[in-house]
Amino acid sequence: MFRKIGMSREPDIADSKRSVVVVTGGAGFIGSHVTDAMVQQGNRVHVLDNLTTGNVANLNPAAEFHEIDICDSSLGSLISEISPELIYHLAAQGSVSVSAKDPVLDANVNIMGTLNLLNGACSLSPIPKVVYFSTGGAIYGEIKDDGLLPVSESMVPHPSSPYGASKLAVENYLPVYADLYGLDYVIVRPANIYGPRQDPHGEAGVIAIFTKAMLEKRDVTIFGDGSYKRDYLYISDFVDAMLAVAERNGKGPYNISSGHGVSVNELFRLLSGLTRYESEPIHAAVRLGDIPKIWLDATKAKDELDWVTGTSLEDGMKMTVDWFRGE
Repeated sequence: MFRKIGMSREPDIADSKRSVVVVTGGAGFIGSHVTDAMVQQGNRVHVLDNLTTGNVANLNPAAEFHEIDICDSSLGSLISEISPELIYHLAAQGSVSVSAKDPVLDANVNIMGTLNLLNGACSLSPIPKVVYFSTGGAIYGEIKDDGLLPVSESMVPHPSSPYGASKLAVENYLPVYADLYGLDYVIVRPANIYGPRQDPHGEAGVIAIFTKAMLEKRDVTIFGDGSYKRDYLYISDFVDAMLAVAERNGKGPYNISSGHGVSVNELFRLLSGLTRYESEPIHAAVRLGDIPKIWLDATKAKDELDWVTGTSLEDGMKMTVDWFRGE
């Protein structure tokens, strides 16, 4: 099935112009923005999505859409037919709490589905480059020493949820595929990404969830006392990072982050001001698998990718609120 190589490798395509791109999960919030950027560059883009969490309204009309699950046995044939030069792999089971409730489902999608994709990619000649969307918030585990924050890529991952474990498992598979079959890959570990098109009805995406509820004057629920801290990254800054990793030869992993921890209470306060929301939040029990505090050091991305975040949290929130208000 695979094109196995010896000491010689295929020519590096990092500096060549890519014209055929696959985006898995391209009907989702993040994937659709990556798709837009690829289309804007003039690439021929193919979106692969099963629409479990994706939305057809997010699809770029200039991209070719394939409704397919990454676990589908026909995926390899489709990849072979498309013959991409670059694959952005964003399709995943992305909820920490869902993974805690059903770790088998999580593993089937995030591990087996990804291996299904890699098998299809490695059957091609030349093998496409794969940009793998991992996780920054869940892969490092619980950080008990504040002196370790922000967390750099040098910290040994210690996931505390099945979701983090499944993402780490794929990270460990990628260099094996590189050694055996010549796969060119790069790993990104993003912070919590937010912005227009984010689903306000899912379990993830606190900014979108709060914004939608506040604009509709509904109750806002905070899990725990609101002291939990995360770092947040506006979608356009993340897309810039995804463009940068595709153009360079580093394999990562790269933390893609603002580098600043913000509490849920602070998010609530900022969004209340932007939406003119006057009610107090409702507090509920902490969700299984949630980590009290984690934010990431993106120095490596700055040094190797020449990437830095360009959007402040306040500006990003304002643009997000404006978008939801328009919706």
